[in-house]
Amino acid sequence: MEIQGEVTEGFEAVRDAFVRNFEVLGDRGAAVAVYRDGRKVVDLWAGTKDVDGGHPRGSDGAGTEASVGGSVGSDGAGTEGGAAPWTADTAQVVRSATKGVAAAVPLLLHQRGLLDLDAPVGAHWPEFKAGGKERVRVRDLLAHRAGVPALDRPLTPALAADGESGPRAVAEQTAFWQPGTDHGYHAQTYGWLLSELVLRVTGMSLGRWLAREVTGPLGLDFWIGLPDAEAGRVGRVGPVEPPASAGALRTRPRRNVSEAYADPHSLTRRAFAAIDPLPDENDPAYRAAELPASAGIGTARALAGFYAALLDDTEDGTRLFTPETAALASKELSSGPDRVLVVNTRFGPGHMLHGPASPLLSPASFGHPGRGGSLAFADAEAGIGFGYVTNSLAKSVTADPRAQALVRAVRASL
Repeated sequence: MEIQGEVTEGFEAVRDAFVRNFEVLGDRGAAVAVYRDGRKVVDLWAGTKDVDGGHPRGSDGAGTEASVGGSVGSDGAGTEGGAAPWTADTAQVVRSATKGVAAAVPLLLHQRGLLDLDAPVGAHWPEFKAGGKERVRVRDLLAHRAGVPALDRPLTPALAADGESGPRAVAEQTAFWQPGTDHGYHAQTYGWLLSELVLRVTGMSLGRWLAREVTGPLGLDFWIGLPDAEAGRVGRVGPVEPPASAGALRTRPRRNVSEAYADPHSLTRRAFAAIDPLPDENDPAYRAAELPASAGIGTARALAGFYAALLDDTEDGTRLFTPETAALASKELSSGPDRVLVVNTRFGPGHMLHGPASPLLSPASFGHPGRGGSLAFADAEAGIGFGYVTNSLAKSVTADPRAQALVRAVRASL
């Protein structure tokens, strides 16, 4: 496999794991980046820009077409057979890893004294008080305790992306349980909840605020609402099956999760189907929409750099979170059986925390996986910012084997 990029001495295990993801676990195009104490120590990419641009050479899953004959170089030259290579600047849809970036926005507003986590959401968004939600606090909303993970009337992709129908629908929705008493993953509705809250507080959409206050100043290639000028950098994503050689490492959803999702009347199925039919993630209109729950687009380098900047000074002296806010981000607010994901999950005020459903680096980690593979997080104790993106979407929900292999390699390198 032709691997591009660099690894600092001591982190070679991450490169080895990255190679194995292609040779054994079915990756076709991917990138991984790691920062430690604000310094980049891993920045790797390989494979093809589009998931359908290269395929496993044989039944053993070793290599891709991109590794046969031609080099996958940073100059963007095509590979044998015309498949466009993944380059240093290739970006991808990261699904729910978007939530971790989006969740930093209300925490930054709280840090600036603009948002009280103990205030009722209705103080900023009066319409939200309908349907038994008048006592929902901001911290409940952030920790998946607002009680509205699904919609009685799902939205079409066009309505979901128009910036108004989604917030209106969750405001009108009657809570599925008494808010604040339990938690359940708000798979799609989380984006509308966050976006409207930020709009009411700042007068700006979440994607625009993020670009103006965070990603733009830091030069991070991550967008919630992809600009037209960046569309050519984004590869096609799609579902893949792990090769037979993956064996025991093949993703196997827990039986109860599978059964719950298969039941069209279950809260699990309804939460993911709040947008129905599911959007085409390769559709330019979807990519341009500001959907903070699932439609973020960026590079692994940007995700790792973002989480590093939450914890450490950047080269220009910028640090996003104070130590107090960083500690708040990893404070458990929800734990135990998840009403939507069924398995035990842990959430802080916006971020998923280290636990059985989503193993991160340590109990000091906070971040978010994306269904199908992507993962990004920070670890305050180790000073780590981590990002992994892929165009090869597996059936995993939270603990993808490829991402977990890279996390184990980081842990071994430390």
